[in-house]
Amino acid sequence: MQTYVALLYSIILGEGRRVVMADLKAMAEELGLNNPRTLVATGNLLFEAPATDIADLERRLEAAFEKTFGRHVDIIVRGAEDWLKLAAGNPFPDESAEAGDQVAVRVMRKPAPVDAVAALQTYIAENEKVVSVGGDIWVVFSRERPSSRLLTATNHKRMGIGTSRNWNTVRRLVEMVDSRQ
Repeated sequence: MQTYVALLYSIILGEGRRVVMADLKAMAEELGLNNPRTLVATGNLLFEAPATDIADLERRLEAAFEKTFGRHVDIIVRGAEDWLKLAAGNPFPDESAEAGDQVAVRVMRKPAPVDAVAALQTYIAENEKVVSVGGDIWVVFSRERPSSRLLTATNHKRMGIGTSRNWNTVRRLVEMVDSRQ
């Protein structure tokens, strides 16, 4: 059995409706995924399944989500080893240690286009940083700016399908993966 991390792009179903994590776990169980568990109420799912194609898992999860909750949501899946590699590749360890909620990674389904990542430099405010590592986009947000232009610039249209998680969430998912290995 292989451990997988699945990240939902959104858990908002409509006006005042959010996905309840117990329902997400039940959906995973109905798909035959083993030991599904969630981290906080923001669409982070870990589970075990036989080693398989990641794209197939993403399609299966997305189809089950749409059937269960009535709305399509992009779901990005990484195997445990790839998740650990993503976390180990954090290019901003000092900033992460200081303020883990200000460092985020946009986990991409396919590597972000190099030219699109380069174009993000024009959206950086003072004290912000952005870099691509392995096709995922790492960002340090400024505490001085309550709303960063980088957040909207890293959208699906520019970068492709992906979803963001802050360093605190990435680290806690690593702990959950490590506890299974």
